[in-house]
Amino acid sequence: MSIAPDFLLALLAMGLASFACRAGGFFLMRFVTVTPRLEAALRILPLGVMIGIVAPVAALGKIPELIGLGLVLLLMKVTGNDFLAALSGIVAVAIIRQLL
Repeated sequence: MSIAPDFLLALLAMGLASFACRAGGFFLMRFVTVTPRLEAALRILPLGVMIGIVAPVAALGKIPELIGLGLVLLLMKVTGNDFLAALSGIVAVAIIRQLL
């Protein structure tokens, strides 16, 4: 199995773009005074991003995705580990899709 050079170039470009966004954000935040209100907004921002990713999938109402979403919510509540919850949801959706 070989990997196309175009794919590797696209992967590298996406990685660099992601790094530039993060580095740029860290650089720009050096010049911002962090108030309690801004800190609260920054803490809740990942939740808004996740809702934006999950909402269209949940709106379709397909069984594997809804079960995966339920598992993610349950594991987030129980463990508090968002990475573990997201990974478990992905695995659950993949397994359920194979079974159906």
